[in-house]
Amino acid sequence: MKLMRLGESGHEQPVVLVTADNGSGQYFSLLPLTRDVDGAFLASGGVAKVRAALEAGTLPAVEDAPNLRVGSPVARPGAVVGIGMNYAAHAAESGATPPEVPVMFLKPSNTVTGPFDRAAVPPLSSKFDWEVELGIVIGREASYLESTAEAAACIAGYVTANDLSERAYQLPGAAGQWTKGKSLPGSTPLGPWLVPAEDIDGGNLPLQSWVNGEPRQDSDTAQLIFDAPTLVHHCSQYMRLEPGDVILTGTPEGVALSGRYPYLQPGDVVEVEVQGLGRQRQELVRS
Repeated sequence: MKLMRLGESGHEQPVVLVTADNGSGQYFSLLPLTRDVDGAFLASGGVAKVRAALEAGTLPAVEDAPNLRVGSPVARPGAVVGIGMNYAAHAAESGATPPEVPVMFLKPSNTVTGPFDRAAVPPLSSKFDWEVELGIVIGREASYLESTAEAAACIAGYVTANDLSERAYQLPGAAGQWTKGKSLPGSTPLGPWLVPAEDIDGGNLPLQSWVNGEPRQDSDTAQLIFDAPTLVHHCSQYMRLEPGDVILTGTPEGVALSGRYPYLQPGDVVEVEVQGLGRQRQELVRS
């Protein structure tokens, strides 16, 4: 079961994608259940309601679904939390020691966009970079959680994410700040779909990226220093996570920051994929 939001930006409709016996995809509208895939829907047992409706056969088909724009699978989150250097090999290529506690930063929620929308390179950008990541979608409020088991119960599901980053803004000099390099418009493509946590093992998913068809990153979420429940538990000690919020779990080695590859330029095409969570494609344009 894959939850999606289809339609023009700001006018997406909630949809569930299921695989038929012949392997083809079937799309069903969730409008009988909810106006959107958002925090309120997830917190009210929305995933269970979708399963029940599918079993009952009460959801209408969306015949033109393959022709519609794919939006972020979760409506604009209240918070997008980034985790830095959460793969040892990426920390090493960044010239850093693997962290002993999670490195947290925040991204504005208005950076969230669809998985196939064009990505705008900032006017003064010189070091625009890609980052394939596993995204955690929160399904219930998480604040001062006592255990990772309690944290795991707060995970509604997982998504593919690309944390597009401008390194020249993020890192060098006294004015370099992670927030500056991580807050650019359209810099957090999510999707194409949200897979419920009970349907997939978020701790054992291959993830890859490509630029202009050439391989860049190739790793597995089993290599995360801090796994998904640990991150939810840790973040809950410093902020209240609400349903619909998203945590980006960090990126593996193979980004341009490593010095092995050129940074992105207008006209480039970036693709990122987390196995089971779908593949994204962004064409880079100059903003």
